[in-house]
Amino acid sequence: MADRKNIPEGFSIYATRENGFFPSVIFDRWRVAFLNYFDVVEKELLYRLERHFQTDEVFVLLRGKAWLIGAGDEDKPKAPKAFPMEPGTIYNIRRNIWHHVILSRDASVLIVENADTGNENSAYAELCTEDTARLKAEIQID
Repeated sequence: MADRKNIPEGFSIYATRENGFFPSVIFDRWRVAFLNYFDVVEKELLYRLERHFQTDEVFVLLRGKAWLIGAGDEDKPKAPKAFPMEPGTIYNIRRNIWHHVILSRDASVLIVENADTGNENSAYAELCTEDTARLKAEIQID
């Protein structure tokens, strides 16, 4: 971490290694958050996808391993596909696209999205048993 006494006025520094989702910078209509491993992003607990109606969502893998899952923009998730994220690469998931992220226990992902993103403007859908089993077998997180 940088020597804090040399940080110019008007700069803020954020970091966390705690488990969970941590909005860190909120400005006007957008927020930047850290997503660190917790039960929602555990491979073995995968059962649903989400989508947001009013925002794209940007993911950047900072450390560890992570896989993104996507399943189109129809009323229900269709033919979900999973792929590993590469560190330092920007992944933009367009609004209305069904998605989820799976993290290793040491992973951290940076997320950028509209500041008001939440249950009120998002939807959640459970995966069928076959898709869940297939995705869990494909995702190599350990």
